[in-house]
Amino acid sequence: MAGLSRKGEISLKLYDTARQQVLEFNAPKRVRIYTCGITPYDATHVGHAFVFLTFDVLRRRLVDMGHETICVRNVTDVDDDILRKARELGVHYLDLAAEEIARFNADMKSLNVIPVTSEPRATSAISDILKLIGIVLENGYGYISGGGVYFRTSKFASFGSISHLDRATMLSLAAERGGNLEDPNKEDPLDFVLWQPSLDDEPSWESRWGRGRPGWHIECSALALRELGSTIDIHGGGTDLIFPHHECESAQSEVATGERFVRFWMHVAMVGYQGEKMSKSLGNLVFVSELLKSWDPNVIRLAVLSHHYRKAWEWTDDELQKAQTRFDSWKSSGIGTGAIEEVRNCLDEDLNVPGALEVLDQVAASGVGVSKAAELLGVIL
Repeated sequence: MAGLSRKGEISLKLYDTARQQVLEFNAPKRVRIYTCGITPYDATHVGHAFVFLTFDVLRRRLVDMGHETICVRNVTDVDDDILRKARELGVHYLDLAAEEIARFNADMKSLNVIPVTSEPRATSAISDILKLIGIVLENGYGYISGGGVYFRTSKFASFGSISHLDRATMLSLAAERGGNLEDPNKEDPLDFVLWQPSLDDEPSWESRWGRGRPGWHIECSALALRELGSTIDIHGGGTDLIFPHHECESAQSEVATGERFVRFWMHVAMVGYQGEKMSKSLGNLVFVSELLKSWDPNVIRLAVLSHHYRKAWEWTDDELQKAQTRFDSWKSSGIGTGAIEEVRNCLDEDLNVPGALEVLDQVAASGVGVSKAAELLGVIL
């Protein structure tokens, strides 16, 4: 049997970033999940796949337990990165976004990722964003300066409660991840932009503070609140989003609603390649679309899922061959329900997918079919 709670019901345990421990997730009948999606200016790489495959396995287990999942995955189709890339390529930013969104969705479909309930774009929420910024200002947590609107972090007493970072580390990460610490319009370098004036070649919208465009963090707050309500059951993404993105997103959301924004914060570790974190800025990327030209999608899925979601790892050329050997072994075992309860037990312990894979290896090697258990992991034999 899968893990049992004190009430005798199936118990799923997950690590909550904010509380820094593995805790029982008391799932409601309808589980509301928000995962930060892509900024569509480049193709899907293995690091993206690690995030979205992790949440896919989570959803599969929740459905297996009898729950419905409402999953929202946003698209940040207007921000500094996509505008910069569109400028470099000499194309309209929305044309660039459309092309990359189509490629991303094709990759997700190939990897057998369950379609999300909705995939709203930031540009669809400008009116929601403007309303949200207005509430933040009315509640005294924002200020207008230099034609922009900023969030006053010093007034939000629990700022830092998700990341648990000291001020020096926050400043360092903010600078590294898009924050302009030298902005003379800020009262404090840790304050962040809610609304900013647009450059001449950038998109802009009318607002009571002047023509401009939204800051990065406010987009997710507006979409999450619009699509899922004031409190989300599970919110997550890569660990690189913990600060500043999720810290800032939570602060402005709770200021606006007066309610707890997220029950469980779930973050997926970084994937490295050639000694560095795999990232668009470094250019050391392994693209899913390229891997699909030579490898079965199930093999790619197994290669990525062979690592626990909270442990950083490095992609190497032999990941796929190991996964191919595993896939062939499982497939040769035939149709059957072998190891399904053991797999459920592993998933219920903070999504221990690597442990589940090892169990399947052992059962398949004994000649017992494991097709149903593999399907729970999204692998079709």
